[in-house]
Amino acid sequence: MPSLTLAEARERADLVTVTSYAVDLDLDRGVEVFGSRSVVRFTCTTPGARTWVDVHARTVTSATLNGRALDAGDLVDGRLPLPDVAGENELVVEAVMAYSHDGQGLHRATDPADGLDYVYGHLFLDAAPSVYACFDQPDLKAPYELTVLAPEEWVVLGNGAATREAPGRWRLAATLPLATYFVTVCAGPYVSVTAEHDGIPLGLHARASLREPLERHAPEMLEVTRQSFDYFHDLFGIRYPFGEYHQVFVPEFNAGAMENPGCVVLRDQYLFRGAATRDELLGRANTISHELSHMWFGDLVTMQWWDDLWLNESFAEYMSHRCLVDATRYTDAWVDSSIVRKVWGYGAERSPSTHPVAGVEALDAQSALQNFDGISYAKGAATLRQLISFVGDDAFIAGVRDYLSRLAYGNGTLANFLGAIERASGRSLEQWSRAWLLTADRDTLSVRLTEQGGVVSDAVVLRETPQRHPADRPHAFDVAGWTDGEQRLGLSLTVTDAETPVPALVGNPAPAVVVPNAADLTWARIRLSDSTIDALPAQLASVPDAQARAVVWSALLDGVHGATVSPDTFLEVFHASWPHETNPSLLTRVASYAEHRIVPWFVPRERQAGVRSALAESGRTVLEQAPAGQTASLAAARLVAGTSDDESLLRAWASGHDLPEGLSDDGDFRWIVVRNLAGRGLLDDEGIEQFRSRDDTLQGSLNALLCRASRPDADAKAWAWEQLTGRHGRSNYEMVHLARGFWQAPDDDLVAAYVPRYFDDVPAMAGWVGEDALSRVVESAFPVVFSDATARLSAAALERTDLSPGVRRPLVDCDSELREVLASRRAFAGS
Repeated sequence: MPSLTLAEARERADLVTVTSYAVDLDLDRGVEVFGSRSVVRFTCTTPGARTWVDVHARTVTSATLNGRALDAGDLVDGRLPLPDVAGENELVVEAVMAYSHDGQGLHRATDPADGLDYVYGHLFLDAAPSVYACFDQPDLKAPYELTVLAPEEWVVLGNGAATREAPGRWRLAATLPLATYFVTVCAGPYVSVTAEHDGIPLGLHARASLREPLERHAPEMLEVTRQSFDYFHDLFGIRYPFGEYHQVFVPEFNAGAMENPGCVVLRDQYLFRGAATRDELLGRANTISHELSHMWFGDLVTMQWWDDLWLNESFAEYMSHRCLVDATRYTDAWVDSSIVRKVWGYGAERSPSTHPVAGVEALDAQSALQNFDGISYAKGAATLRQLISFVGDDAFIAGVRDYLSRLAYGNGTLANFLGAIERASGRSLEQWSRAWLLTADRDTLSVRLTEQGGVVSDAVVLRETPQRHPADRPHAFDVAGWTDGEQRLGLSLTVTDAETPVPALVGNPAPAVVVPNAADLTWARIRLSDSTIDALPAQLASVPDAQARAVVWSALLDGVHGATVSPDTFLEVFHASWPHETNPSLLTRVASYAEHRIVPWFVPRERQAGVRSALAESGRTVLEQAPAGQTASLAAARLVAGTSDDESLLRAWASGHDLPEGLSDDGDFRWIVVRNLAGRGLLDDEGIEQFRSRDDTLQGSLNALLCRASRPDADAKAWAWEQLTGRHGRSNYEMVHLARGFWQAPDDDLVAAYVPRYFDDVPAMAGWVGEDALSRVVESAFPVVFSDATARLSAAALERTDLSPGVRRPLVDCDSELREVLASRRAFAGS
């Protein structure tokens, strides 16, 4: 179906003002379809004009405009024409809609643990018309009233407070003005934990089979919710305006969470069934705070068009980390950001698909979805930290309050926001915004030190601007250096030139390790000196600043991807430093990068078995010395479980014997072991099924699919590929898990025949898989066969003109990563 264009949205917004929606949903019609009745009241500036309403229905059974019947046969490509519109109008559309299984629209999933069904609405970015008839664009906000008919045993939740009026009949309280993509309904036999804070009713909800982890984790999640409410109320000076606040943990959710006002939906993997590391808890806390901050940035004030997506995501990304540091126990949230969020964002920046933080011309809605990435999140947050350095925190917060107050319940633009900051600070942001917001790519920062007799004799900070996207960005950051754990230098500065002499560093003892941007205040490629890289195996573990260590690890990862740092160098630093790491985020994430990215991508296939054994040995070292049940021991156990070639150990752990403390009844840990066994050909389908029967849950079924796809057997690969690319009604999660396991193989020969098939079979799935879900399949299923032949096929695919946006963008990014791997292998072939 054609995507709404910016020109069309502007034309319709000039014509139409929506005054209210009344939506009635019938969710008691079986497992395939539901009923939808929409009453839309709107005014028109030009009576007699013609426009359209968006409806993606299986069948439109009735449609009237001001009592006049409309011909449902005129519905084309999801658009129902509205001829001869009056000044004031009432549109009534009754339709039969289809449940989705790809995480978009009204998604319905069955929990195999008990056979119960759950429904949730995820209407981002343009899925609202698959649930109700609407004028689907973010600047046509209106209040909503919803009624829902559901099976009697179901609970119904939504944007407004839900009241059960009769068995199976629910009414949701009228809302304040909302954008169409924020409307949601969650319905099913959800179980709940309720509370209250500062007069705001709170609710946490999940599938019945997740009652135990929901109740176990509820106190922690409610604490973060309360702390975030207090922090944002004080920071923004505006109380939360949307009534009750529910957080619903739903199955098969495409994203981390969605900020629907009053009813946030989150992926239910956040309800950790087994042991959780501290960084996993921090990540969940960050998501909770992130979505709550959206109640102001995105919900109260909504972007006018999708090209200002950053007004939602960059702010929520920044504000959630700020809140965690200032108001919760997760005071190391910026360390986590450095090794998780910024690594993600730097990857997006390296790709040919890189784009500016703001001002990206989104000519239609679907093209805007492709910029929903680490640049809009992580780079945007880093840019806001630079803005604060430029204007001062007091002026920044004053401008934020001005922006939110002036545009409450309406829509905002980049110009609106910058105007508010300029009024508060008295400074022009024209040049600053052109460099930081409106120009893509990043600068490279490095330090050139000259020493004599162990003392710094000259110091210069270098700023290199990218040739393909030149900009004059001022950088406020710091430089720090250590030797044997002792800080030898530290200085904050602002760089505005290609070369900036730093006389304050002269005369200091020359440090073994020098880290530009050690506090990670700016956004840049950090180039470590050769001498620093050489010193890292002996020195990194003794650097006492976790934030600086995170910057070093990020720079090493960036260097491996950029073919300036050998993967062997990364692994050498890993084996020397990781066993001594104390920060939870660095412990778990760096180990994950080593296991799941550095080894399978950058290490040649013939060397991978030996390198994995070395990773397992490092894991055993930590496991032997770390306190039982703590993050270090959990991270180490997971690394051993995923990389060890010790069959007797793996079989014992899979059977529940001799497990590390805290993992005796941890089904998710068991699946790491089972996948390792399956990938080595040590389990057949029957053996995998035995483990699935012990974990007869949604997650257990998904893990079983991944393990079956991982088996090094031609028949297993043929089955997995057909299940992935055929029309079997597989859910979005099932497709991703099949894709994740498929390319695991002892050699390229087993899967080489599927490389050309990928470029035909996966794009063809656009015919039945939604764009959001398909983009994840494209990425997960991209061939892990790194060869010039694969690169030629990938390049040829990108020449095609029939690729949908949800296929093309992730394919561009995957192609770029393929070429990074090939460049690295060429650069370090002899190492």
